[in-house]
Amino acid sequence: MRLLIVEDEKRLALSLARGLTAEGYAVDVVHDGREGLHQASEGAYDLVILDIMLPGLNGYRVCAALRAAGHEVPILMLTAKDGEYDEAEGLDTGADDYLTKPFSYVVLVARIKALLRRRGAGASPVHVHGDLKVDTAARRVFLGEDEVSLTTKEFSVLEQLVLRAGEVVSKSEILEHVWDFAYEGDPNIVEVYISTLRRKLRPRLIRTVRGAGYRLETSP
Repeated sequence: MRLLIVEDEKRLALSLARGLTAEGYAVDVVHDGREGLHQASEGAYDLVILDIMLPGLNGYRVCAALRAAGHEVPILMLTAKDGEYDEAEGLDTGADDYLTKPFSYVVLVARIKALLRRRGAGASPVHVHGDLKVDTAARRVFLGEDEVSLTTKEFSVLEQLVLRAGEVVSKSEILEHVWDFAYEGDPNIVEVYISTLRRKLRPRLIRTVRGAGYRLETSP
């Protein structure tokens, strides 16, 4: 899951990004309303965390512009203000939820998970392909009757393949969703994780499509 944080308090934004990255999300951060609108419009994000008091454009205007353009990404608004009017205005512009600073990080994560669950309502979190079963909600993987232990990054790579089972997923798409746009390390890190997944699961479960990417085989 890829999240965008639009927050001009840099220490808060970077602290949230570190915490959410540790939770298994890929996180991008911008500190300006106009840049936030551009990023949210261009990037394939699963959720946007949007501060209200921003330079350039405030959060209300960013949210309204995204909704007017037809973007349905869940938006969680943050503000130092407190009062029913502010909450009503945020929700009226199309925000999905609202959190007043200072807030508990645990509450923030719970709100994010709730919004992501709501967005995926109706879709089963359990994906079964032959003897492979992946529960994306509980983040558990089974091969036959045996549970397979995966690291956060290993699960995230597998999740991208499972959600598009039978399709080719490029290395760059995996990098963008599991790491983020700012990742400047060796792109071959994806191959390392694919190799590890093959070893832990089954060698032929993930096929390399030369020059295109990887595909999770859907046949038993």
